[in-house]
Amino acid sequence: MLENGDLIFVKDDSDIGQAIQESTGQYSHVAIFLDGQVYHATVEGCVLAQSPEEFFEAGKVYDLYHYEQIDGAEVKKRAESLLGAPYNASFYPDGDGFYCSQFVAEILPIFETIPMKFGDDTQEISDFWREYYRELGLPVPLNQPGTNPSQLAVSPLLVCKERNLYDSYF
Repeated sequence: MLENGDLIFVKDDSDIGQAIQESTGQYSHVAIFLDGQVYHATVEGCVLAQSPEEFFEAGKVYDLYHYEQIDGAEVKKRAESLLGAPYNASFYPDGDGFYCSQFVAEILPIFETIPMKFGDDTQEISDFWREYYRELGLPVPLNQPGTNPSQLAVSPLLVCKERNLYDSYF
């Protein structure tokens, strides 16, 4: 089922997951599968590697994409060198650590940056993001260069392998 280099895109209904999806598209998180482990940057802490059993959660939807030209050994070496790096909760391009799509783009450097978006259907900056950045004491990094999971998923370099992975994985 899972192959080396598969990118796992996540849809979830947490508050931050919904805010990310409303601002950027259908996905709120991205991870990469390498040699039996799922590597990703988590809002709960840092860049880490987990078994698929630890990573997959009931109630979330997972779509699987693959990059055919991946050099799995090189990407894994890059991923392992970043294990333990902090989570970049500011989403600033020069912020400390990595957010999920920033981590994947760092270890698999095939993606461009795009202007960051924090709006929803009605506002350029949604109420969720206004409050989020107020609590951080930072301005919203609107239009700063960055990445997001939905942007990575539409890359012409990726092939969609499977949708709703959770049901078929377990």
